[in-house]
Amino acid sequence: MKFGWILANNEDWEERKETVKDALESSIPAVMVPKDDIEKVREFGNIKIISNDLDADIVVINKDEDLDILFNAKKLGKETGVYVSIESKEDEEYASEVSRYDYVDYIILEGKDWTIIPLENLIADLFNENVKIVSVANNIEDAKTAYEILEKGVDGVLLTPKDTNDVKDFSRLIEKMNSEKLKLEYAVIKKVEPVGSGDRVCIDTCSMMELGEGMLIGSYSRGLFLVHSETVENPYVATRPFRVNAGPVHAYILCPGNRTRYLSELKAGDSILIVDKDGMTREGIVGRVKIEKRPLMLIEAEYNGDIIRTILQNAETIRLVGEDGKPISVVDLKEGDKVLIKADENSRHFGMAIKETIIEK
Repeated sequence: MKFGWILANNEDWEERKETVKDALESSIPAVMVPKDDIEKVREFGNIKIISNDLDADIVVINKDEDLDILFNAKKLGKETGVYVSIESKEDEEYASEVSRYDYVDYIILEGKDWTIIPLENLIADLFNENVKIVSVANNIEDAKTAYEILEKGVDGVLLTPKDTNDVKDFSRLIEKMNSEKLKLEYAVIKKVEPVGSGDRVCIDTCSMMELGEGMLIGSYSRGLFLVHSETVENPYVATRPFRVNAGPVHAYILCPGNRTRYLSELKAGDSILIVDKDGMTREGIVGRVKIEKRPLMLIEAEYNGDIIRTILQNAETIRLVGEDGKPISVVDLKEGDKVLIKADENSRHFGMAIKETIIEK
């Protein structure tokens, strides 16, 4: 996952204060401020503070400072980083060296002139399991370029914003960089029939969903159905664009990181994956889960000769996504209709994809 931080380096505290507030309102996870600002920033809200002080959440030193500071910070349970201004080959070599110390979590790289020492060289050299690479950027375009270099890109960007709009645009960029496109396929409906009552789960999120968006849910990990959000106008109840009526407690839901969870496990604050009809994804946060006994309907479909199934509430407002990306109510489904699914050859073990033969039926 890509991340982004904000550097509040205005000379005046009142201006820095506004930058910190903008970062909080845009869900930026951390801000870099002078050490004298640490307590003042903590008064605003819960945001990580990056500074050259052991009271900070992420303790960062400059290239010419004693690395023992980070060693001691690590013993206190702090995250740590080294800020390196790259002006020569020696600076590049220093960044490469300290990145391999197990008490350094982040290497923050400021390039005075990336045409002299390309950022690509540093990414290729510093790529390892121990350190995250953060690039300093002065505008959104530079941030986007840093995230995409060598396809992998940097792990994070430290942005110096010009104004409130920069912070908001940066937040949207981070969300876009973490969005993944999934390959969705069509499966052909073979059977739709009532199966009695059971405990079904509604997932109410902290996001407003749009037409074409929903969540990937199913009884089998090898075939998850795109269950549409309650964004479609109907004569029976008001729309609830924050909700997906997902199915019974046993069903799988696809979550960030290509992990599945049971619907019964979800609770407020958990992360789930919102998926649209084109396979584009974004992360959502569960605000509430409602489990109630409701009449259920078995839905059976065929994909490449394999039968996959899911169970949904038997109600007009619950929809899958049919041809041309249009939502189709489960009460209108009939044999031969095509619906969007995500097929997966992997099995699942505690939600993780594994290569193993598991029979689901």
